[in-house]
Amino acid sequence: MLHNNIHQVIKEINEACFEIGRNPSEITLMGASKSQSIRNIEDAYNNGVVHFGENYLQEAEKKINAIDKDIVWHFIGAIQSRKTKKIAQLFDWVHTVDSLKVAQRLDNERPTSKGKLNICIQVNIDKEASKSGVNENELSFLLEELVKLEKIQVRGLMIIPKPRSSKEEQIAVFNRLRNILESHKNNFSDLDTLSMGMSSDYLSAIKEGATILRIGTGIFGERA
Repeated sequence: MLHNNIHQVIKEINEACFEIGRNPSEITLMGASKSQSIRNIEDAYNNGVVHFGENYLQEAEKKINAIDKDIVWHFIGAIQSRKTKKIAQLFDWVHTVDSLKVAQRLDNERPTSKGKLNICIQVNIDKEASKSGVNENELSFLLEELVKLEKIQVRGLMIIPKPRSSKEEQIAVFNRLRNILESHKNNFSDLDTLSMGMSSDYLSAIKEGATILRIGTGIFGERA
């Protein structure tokens, strides 16, 4: 089943890219592997998925230490300040930075030997009280401060939008984030990443320039 799921997702990504004239190589397929077993992650890796995203540090640490594969690990959960040291040590990407304090801690605690930590700033695109992320009007200041840090590399923006009832509405919210990123590129030329699109809406995200898709159910199936 897992092989078929991955094949289907890749097929749909390729078709969506062909439809709008994008190169599929611009898109990173990340397996959102929260609650997934080590065996499932290894099976997905053996079927071509190299990037995996984890939400919980304790769960992720066990997997990262147990799996001897050339995996790119992404942290995609809420960040608690007391856990930034381990996150900075274990992961290649962090998608959920939403404050200068958290970024500074990641920068201070990143081992120099691992190179720069790639980060995305999480934007609270719908201004939901229940979700992390910065408001759009806070971005400029945060970017100006983050680019001063030595051991992190600000790559782009990430969103977890609330569900939309139509593809048109999905596309519209992803278009908003794309425009926000574009508006900052003149001052911050390294911005090249839009982490947006999950199993329910990734085809809409592709249309608006998503570069990292976070796919859980589409790869691993429904959780038991």
